Amino acid sequence: METRSMPLENRPRLPRIALSKQNRAVVRALNPMLVTYLEASRDAQGQQQKLTERIDDLKQRIAAWGKRIRRYTERSTRFNQNRLFQSDQKRLYKSLERPMVSETGPVPN
Repeated sequence: METRSMPLENRPRLPRIALSKQNRAVVRALNPMLVTYLEASRDAQGQQQKLTERIDDLKQRIAAWGKRIRRYTERSTRFNQNRLFQSDQKRLYKSLERPMVSETGPVPN
C-alpha cells in the first residue's frame, strides 16, 4: 500500500496492539517519530533522484569530452599527414605502411 500520497491522518501509524495505559503512552511518543521518519524517507527519495540526475549529467559530460578529444586527435593526425605529404611523400607512405600499436602513433624503428 502506497502511504506517501496519503494525508498523515490516514496513514497507518503502528501495528494494532492492545491499548493499555502504557501502550497508549508509547504510541503517543512514537507517532511524531514516525512522521519524522516518513518525512526523512521522502527527502531521501528526492536526494536519490538528484544523485541519479547528477550521475547522468556527468556521464554526458564525459562522453562529450571523449568525443571532443577524439575529434582533436583525428584533426591533429590529418594535419600532420597533410604537412608530411607536402614536404616528403615517401616518408608519409612509409609511416602509413607501419602497423599502429595504439591510437597514439606509429611504431618507432
